[in-house]
Amino acid sequence: MSQYRIFKVEDAIAYVREVEVLAELAAERPLQGQEIGDGNLNQVFRVWAPGEPQGVIVKQALPYIRCIGESWPLTRDRARIEAEILLRHGECCPEHTVAVLHHDPALSVMLLEDLSDHRVWRQTQLADLSFPDAAAQLGRYLARVHYHSSAFHLDYQAQQAAKAGFANPALMAITEAVFFVDPFRDHERNNVDPLIRAEAEQLWADAALKTKVARLKHDFRTRGEALLHGDLHTGSVMVAEGRLKVIDAEFGGYGPMGFDLGVIIANLLLNFCSQPGRHPADDRRRYQQQRLEDIGSLWQRFRADFIALAAKSTDPALAEPGYVQAFMRRVWQDALGYAGCEMVRRTIGIAHVADLDGIEDPARRASCQRQALALGQTLILEAEQLDEEQLTALLLERVI
Repeated sequence: MSQYRIFKVEDAIAYVREVEVLAELAAERPLQGQEIGDGNLNQVFRVWAPGEPQGVIVKQALPYIRCIGESWPLTRDRARIEAEILLRHGECCPEHTVAVLHHDPALSVMLLEDLSDHRVWRQTQLADLSFPDAAAQLGRYLARVHYHSSAFHLDYQAQQAAKAGFANPALMAITEAVFFVDPFRDHERNNVDPLIRAEAEQLWADAALKTKVARLKHDFRTRGEALLHGDLHTGSVMVAEGRLKVIDAEFGGYGPMGFDLGVIIANLLLNFCSQPGRHPADDRRRYQQQRLEDIGSLWQRFRADFIALAAKSTDPALAEPGYVQAFMRRVWQDALGYAGCEMVRRTIGIAHVADLDGIEDPARRASCQRQALALGQTLILEAEQLDEEQLTALLLERVI
């Protein structure tokens, strides 16, 4: 068994040479490597043969949170869990899940398909590039992976076994802390712009809001509806012309279906809220309208595909059309609540997004942050009252 060591570029290259499944890439020719990771947890390398269009991605889990350091230790077993989740999601939706080529639990290393011909979806939005198929493709991915890991598809014993097999307590406990707890109190891990400190303090004092968040947190822990990606923001989605792949599932585990949907909806809304700080009026309206269309396409594709799959369920009770429709309404309401939490935590919590933080003018940045914070609170408080049309109307009021 290999002894764990933290890879450098030369280690990643040497490891690719050792793995038989990649023999064709590594066979008797020089390989080059480069560290490409910019995430909060892991280190990531790309290894390739000069002249070849595709290489391989080497991802290694560190024994601590990379962006914080050794003061916050973290289990390396997350690499195994992520590999297994990606493999399972790949069985359900191979066209939209990054392929796992190899996994080494001793070294906490995964070898993944090279998506160098794709771009990070968040970065394309910040560059004002349009990938009109992406949102619907992501809705298709979520419908498939959620359905096939849920009680609509699995019998009781199979789903209980899956919940145990994909248990991810260390990472999901971090999600609970940074998603539902820290941003809703004055905590040292929060990152609050001094210009919006007053708004943050008002939020921390809002008992009605925190009561809603408590229910969402409790549901996150207790309602194991489907095998979630767990951190499905626009930085975890790679896009190319007509293609989409989902990456980075280390926070995955069983939870409410609305969580994944809520996280991605929130990140689209964070980009929506950033537009007044990034563009003049005519352009900002156009890009805000694109985000509204993305949210509509995402939800409509998810809903249509899930309903079609549920109609084929072998469980006659869960295949009942009236129940499926009611379940979709609940997923929608859950998604809005979780979207609100994500917007709050990405604005005043530990981990922000470039959509807002990249706005150079401090006053404009603070104005966009206030918009995001207010919208997040509205979604949490009013999730049960907002249908799709009402959400669109609410957002159109904010197109400025």
